[in-house]
Amino acid sequence: MIVLIWIAEGTWQSAVDAARDQLSADADAEVRLLYVTDDHVAGAAHGAFAGLLGRGRPGRDPGDQLEELAATAASELLDAAAERLHRPVTRLRRHGRVEHEVVREADGVDLLICARDGDRHRLGPHSLGPAARFVVDHAPCAVLLVWPEPAPGIESLPPPPP
Repeated sequence: MIVLIWIAEGTWQSAVDAARDQLSADADAEVRLLYVTDDHVAGAAHGAFAGLLGRGRPGRDPGDQLEELAATAASELLDAAAERLHRPVTRLRRHGRVEHEVVREADGVDLLICARDGDRHRLGPHSLGPAARFVVDHAPCAVLLVWPEPAPGIESLPPPPP
């Protein structure tokens, strides 16, 4: 069995804990941890620098620093997730459009584990942000979707339509 765990800021602990619970009896499962860096932030900094601030100063592009910081943060998150999981893992770092990279990496795996990334105060479709909604809708494998904290009560269900 190959299991892919999508590591994202703010929710990765719950995804790792769910994986640990699911895999407790399967010591032979191959586990992959995936962190995807969104290129938009560094790209915006590169663009702003080139267009407005960078005339004659190519060595001072803040986008380069943002890329370095993102790489460091990704490594630290992957290391923390591997330590929390307490088993051998493969660490995968990708960059690009997050939801597309997650779906690409899910190709050929048996189970993708991820956490909800939207409104955590009520049940319903808004508990999935755009990235998680895309991944759940397009993943080419089984998906275990977990709440990052205890799920809201059933009273949070929206009322039926009129």
